[in-house]
Amino acid sequence: MIKYDFDTVIDRRGTGAMKYDALGRLYGNTALTPLWIADMEFAACPDIVKALIDRFSHPVYGYAETPESYWESICEWLNKRHGYRPERKALAFVPGVVRGIAYALNFFSRPGARVVIQEPVYHPFREVAEGNDRLVINNPLLPQPDGGYAMDLEGLERIFSTERPKLMILCNPHNPAGIQWDADTLRQVARLAKKYGVIVLSDEIHGDLMLWGGKHIPFASVSPEAAEMSVTFGAPSKTFNIPGLVSSWMIVPNQRLRDPFYRWMEANEFSSPTFTATVGTEAAYRCGEQWLDQLLPYIEGNVQAVEKFFAENCPKIKPLRPQASFLVWLDCRELGLTQEQLIEWFKARGLALNDGSMFGAAGTGFMRLNIAMPRAALLSALAPLKS
Repeated sequence: MIKYDFDTVIDRRGTGAMKYDALGRLYGNTALTPLWIADMEFAACPDIVKALIDRFSHPVYGYAETPESYWESICEWLNKRHGYRPERKALAFVPGVVRGIAYALNFFSRPGARVVIQEPVYHPFREVAEGNDRLVINNPLLPQPDGGYAMDLEGLERIFSTERPKLMILCNPHNPAGIQWDADTLRQVARLAKKYGVIVLSDEIHGDLMLWGGKHIPFASVSPEAAEMSVTFGAPSKTFNIPGLVSSWMIVPNQRLRDPFYRWMEANEFSSPTFTATVGTEAAYRCGEQWLDQLLPYIEGNVQAVEKFFAENCPKIKPLRPQASFLVWLDCRELGLTQEQLIEWFKARGLALNDGSMFGAAGTGFMRLNIAMPRAALLSALAPLKS
């Protein structure tokens, strides 16, 4: 078996990497260590790199036909990793999960329609809805004694019954808290969606990054109602560190929703992948499993290292252990700082993290930490927090 390297530090500055090259614009300091945007500091799986180099070695980059093997690789991956095999006809390409959500939002609703989100949650959900003149209704997650969150299902039904939203955007697994929602919770969401006619847009981009032996539960798989009322989005981008290839997919099991939506997608030429997307995706799903199976325990080791670091050196910061992903939600409220002071506190120690309040008002007092980097470099970056 090949032993993959997750310990080598790779210099990404000057490569157009947003994580580094946007530091001056967003944080006012290009010397900060970037622990914010959700990509990894690891080299991509060598099989993906080889497949792309082999294709680029041919000197003609013309229009590309999407091979059937591309679609088969997605179906086979979902079946093998998550026990869920969608019909081929239910699949379509989208150039990014957020863009896919935007397409669905614009097709299935009109300006002024209500859209439900559950904060704290991935901030583009609110931005894409409000930016398209939809009214966002927040059903806040319920904080739990262990630092995690639960869905407020009673609140969700109250909103569905009184506000009559057209859509709900679900994050499964959840970002920023790293929660994989359990099957019963997802079934309850599906039941309510069916009862009140709400289409659920499920962002499952972190689904392959389950930690501690946990299993991802695709929303569409939990019940017939979930399949009927859902549009699911996913991608190999977070899993294999290839977001720059701009390759995502969506699944619409319900033909009544799917046929007109996909016709609209095709008419607007939204659903045609580039050859970089198809080549990279197929290589990832067909050849990347061993790489991923070595990555996940490395991420778990980083989580444990972060937990140990804060417990020993900065106990007022409480990291929430993620069930999925390489993002750690830090509860910093015991520091007693305003949100602006909190951001500056980390910057003064050389770190650029995501501001927790960008995930909604419930994120005030929190920061999101990206730990997908060589462990020695991660601990070196955190060292100034000791003081």
